[in-house]
Amino acid sequence: MLIVQKYGGTSVGSVARIHAVAAQVAALAKQGHQVAVVVSAMGDSTDRLIELAREVSAEPDVRELDALLATGEMVSTALLAMALKKCGCAARSYNALQLPIETTGPAGRARIDRVECEGLKRDLAGGIVPVVAGFQGRAANGDITTIGRGGSDTTAVALAVVLKAGECQILTDVDGVYTTDPRMVPEARRLPRVSFEEMLELAGQGSRVLHLRSVEFAARHGMKLRVLSSFEPGPGTLICEEDPNVEAPTVSGIAFNRDEAAITVTQVPQEAGVAHAFLGPVSEAAIEVDMIVVNAPRDGRVDLSFTVHRDDYTKALDLTRHAAGRYAGAAVAGDDRVAKLAVVGSGMRSHAGVAAKLFETLGAEGINVRLVSTSEIKISVLVAEKDLERAVRALHKAYGLERPPSH
Repeated sequence: MLIVQKYGGTSVGSVARIHAVAAQVAALAKQGHQVAVVVSAMGDSTDRLIELAREVSAEPDVRELDALLATGEMVSTALLAMALKKCGCAARSYNALQLPIETTGPAGRARIDRVECEGLKRDLAGGIVPVVAGFQGRAANGDITTIGRGGSDTTAVALAVVLKAGECQILTDVDGVYTTDPRMVPEARRLPRVSFEEMLELAGQGSRVLHLRSVEFAARHGMKLRVLSSFEPGPGTLICEEDPNVEAPTVSGIAFNRDEAAITVTQVPQEAGVAHAFLGPVSEAAIEVDMIVVNAPRDGRVDLSFTVHRDDYTKALDLTRHAAGRYAGAAVAGDDRVAKLAVVGSGMRSHAGVAAKLFETLGAEGINVRLVSTSEIKISVLVAEKDLERAVRALHKAYGLERPPSH
């Protein structure tokens, strides 16, 4: 089977770890598999490069910043190729310019448009393991670009799709997708299988195991993903199409995100276009809005609440206050000490009572729900950040997601 493996920064964080990864890849190749590898930069080297850039300039030129950041993955690819050769496995390193991986869009947030893989196919046919730099691409003008945080996952999925791999394996410092973060809830259990739809919701709502764009790419092309630990053997978690012959659990997991801020506008006239008057300027400032709730009108006036990433809170609040100046009596309030949690599960389509249990459980804990949004397989709520851990633990237990006791 042809397998594309992606190793994250912690997996290649030192020379010793690079040798350990090389041994894993070589063992897979010796089993008869064709293997292509995508790597991230070593450890926290990307953060160190950003710090260096900011020491030189408070606002680094975006083209030059991309050129700098791309070097982190180039170091990893060359070192891993050397390590593979040392343990008797033929290997060749590639950066995005050499393949090339063609991208469109702005520096720092480019998107993969096309991958040229003829060279990789020749390598694989000849028993050579190609080691590809993740996170980067080549713009139409020849500049090197980066594709955003978590972009190495997306690179790996794109390669897997183009090479028609049997599986794309994401190897990291966790051994799969859990019902929630086991650092917060020790009773959390690893899920053997998750549907693309569930993983999209979990990733979109704060689960950091997989980057959202990589899951979107995999789902669009039906490419199976498997999350594995690079530190210890195990089956990991398979992410694939939902199996219609297997009844989905009512709730598969609970995701959460602390990086939230809420903005509320009260006493706004109920008239066409009023929501756009507030959300339009926020969107034009490239600020992503997440939850949006418009309360029922009273006396011809409505309240509008929405959430943004905490890093964007100050700017979004200023824009909202400026927009509110057009409406007499409108008031703006904000809170950057909120957090979002989401209950996710494909089985929610056919099981009633999930929302009732959520509100009953949080009510019993004395936790106030600020905002609510729903989809077919997800319920998201906004709570005070101080209540988040208590809420996640209580809901994890209420939905029976804890690990069964060992005997």
